[in-house]
Amino acid sequence: MSVQPIRLFGDPVLRTPAAPVTDFDAELRKLVQDLTDTMLEAPGAGLAAPQIGVGLRVFTWYVDGEVGHLVNPDLSLSEETQDGEEGCLSIPDLVFDCRRALRVVARGFDMHGEPVTIEGSDLLARAVQHETDHLDGVLFVERLDAETRKLAMKAIRESDWFGAPPALKVSPHPLPTSGLTRPAGTGGLPRLGL
Repeated sequence: MSVQPIRLFGDPVLRTPAAPVTDFDAELRKLVQDLTDTMLEAPGAGLAAPQIGVGLRVFTWYVDGEVGHLVNPDLSLSEETQDGEEGCLSIPDLVFDCRRALRVVARGFDMHGEPVTIEGSDLLARAVQHETDHLDGVLFVERLDAETRKLAMKAIRESDWFGAPPALKVSPHPLPTSGLTRPAGTGGLPRLGL
């Protein structure tokens, strides 16, 4: 079991779109296990890789007693919507009404690279949409209506955890380095190759 620190609102990794997974290897399987362990320990209905500081398109969920994961998700949403309470492990102890699609069909892969399709409604649909938003650098407070968003931001600013320095830890799941160069004179820091 490897529970990881959860990044909180204000951490830039939560606003950065995640990269697609290209290697379905032991590191990915460890990431899925870390996400699952961290989600269950929190506890939460889902957890996306950026929430533990890993910028890859992977998330886990725990809904109605079922634990699952999805890599590189692609969603099809119903036109019919649902309103309901939603929270986030990266915005602890705060819950707000949020509108989501009632049903979702999510296509992607499991940690071994096998194609997977998840169909769900209600809470599973909400969790899949919420976690996929994380992979796109979107937080659920951005989905709230204007009045509720204003109340949410006030509650975030007033929370005990807001403004605390983020707990940083080097990820055991490095991003691929293709396309990065390490030019001389930069202290070995990578930059995007042009």
